[in-house]
Amino acid sequence: MLIHFSGLSARLKEDFVNMKKVRKITALVMALAMMTGTIVGCGQKAPAVSATAASAASQEAVSSEAPAAEGKTLNIWCWNDEFQSRFNDYYPEVKKVAKDKSTTTLKDGTVVKWTINPNDNNNYQNKLDQALLSQESAAADDKIDIFLVEADYALKYVDSEYTLDVKKDIGLADSDLANQYQYTKDIVTDKSGALKGTTWQATPGLFAYRRSIAKSVLGTDDPGKVQEALSNWDKFNSVAVKASAKGYKMLSGYDDSYRTFSNNVAAPWVTDTTATVDPNLMNWVKQTKEYTQKGYNNKTSLWDDKWKADQGPTGKVFGFFYSTWGINFTLLGQSLKTPVAEGGKEEVGNGIYGDYAVCQGPQSYYWGGTWICGAKGSDNIGTVKNVMKTLTCDSTIMKKITTDTQDYTNNKAAMEEIASSDFKSAFLDGQNHIKLFAEVAPKIDMSNAGPYDQGMNESLQKSFKDYFDGSVNMEKAKANFEKTVKEKYPEITTIKWPS
Repeated sequence: MLIHFSGLSARLKEDFVNMKKVRKITALVMALAMMTGTIVGCGQKAPAVSATAASAASQEAVSSEAPAAEGKTLNIWCWNDEFQSRFNDYYPEVKKVAKDKSTTTLKDGTVVKWTINPNDNNNYQNKLDQALLSQESAAADDKIDIFLVEADYALKYVDSEYTLDVKKDIGLADSDLANQYQYTKDIVTDKSGALKGTTWQATPGLFAYRRSIAKSVLGTDDPGKVQEALSNWDKFNSVAVKASAKGYKMLSGYDDSYRTFSNNVAAPWVTDTTATVDPNLMNWVKQTKEYTQKGYNNKTSLWDDKWKADQGPTGKVFGFFYSTWGINFTLLGQSLKTPVAEGGKEEVGNGIYGDYAVCQGPQSYYWGGTWICGAKGSDNIGTVKNVMKTLTCDSTIMKKITTDTQDYTNNKAAMEEIASSDFKSAFLDGQNHIKLFAEVAPKIDMSNAGPYDQGMNESLQKSFKDYFDGSVNMEKAKANFEKTVKEKYPEITTIKWPS
């Protein structure tokens, strides 16, 4: 069952408005009862009190309440094991991890239960939506305490009542968050200005290229000189022609450059009930069609086996657009001839480890990112606060994650320290790629992000693949896109294309 953004928000707003009304009324009645002597012996008359005295008594009663006891189970929902590994490896309160990794036990005895539902076909969001709609009636140990969201659909949850205010409800201070990149806060700030999530990573993008292929095509593998050759799309396309003449593909498939175009649009996907296809997305269509017709790509799709192989020892692709996580989490693994799971080591000599380098490429962009949200109704607010503060605000831990894993973390001070150091990536043949990421990260602009991004972007990419391979014409591809959008989002009544 697909629960749309608009329906989910409306339901959540109604539920939580009603809940808040009940709580406020109950608190007021109890405060007045205490002050007026309503709860007294039979026949006694209560003394009159002023409204000011009643208000003061009410505030005193609230402030004197003991902190709520923390729950015994911390339920965390996510779609893969990335955050789970960061939590298990870097959260200081971890005592033991189960062999099957389904649970993690903390030092205070709290059991962390991991619920991982893959993202495919909106599976994660669908199951999360169902669980959140049952949150109020769920048993204490079954309530979601933390759930993870991605940039493409973060606002769907940020603008609902299911996410806790990181400052007001959870208790993080501005000083805790001061070193985080502003865009990582913007994406999880709701319409009223409340911060509804936090993250340990920033995800600026770069272009990762094969050094050996760059030498063959450009006569150099130096990142600065390669950047000069790829600094805008006209130059990038010229290098594609040269690469083809040498027997190489500039890109692997249809989707490789998509994020670079989609992150540089002029407006959000949807305004009111109208979806607008940005002209820059049609620039991606034009480029990809040309690359497919002229053999500048290998006609692959993101995550398929052929695309993965193109990143490895047998690949003949000049480079790949990747953000921070992609280099260490994906590209490195694909480059190995013998995978780590089969006994291979991450070292020069195993496949093409050491043959990649990075440069900024034709445009700044970002790709992905994972945010930690506290769930409304959690009985583990203290633990949620500690997890957020430790894993997203502690500069020492942020620095260690980066130096250990090469992931780019969400702490400007820590990243600038590494950027200006002698840090080197063996995978990138000694390059300090953190320096490049530190230059790109402040340029990320989330002003055009919206709750429809994931669904609209995926629909556009899928609808035009038939056009790229020649099985449908442009008009049919557009019609297929419109049909998909209206089925996925019935509230969208109009779709506009650039003239």
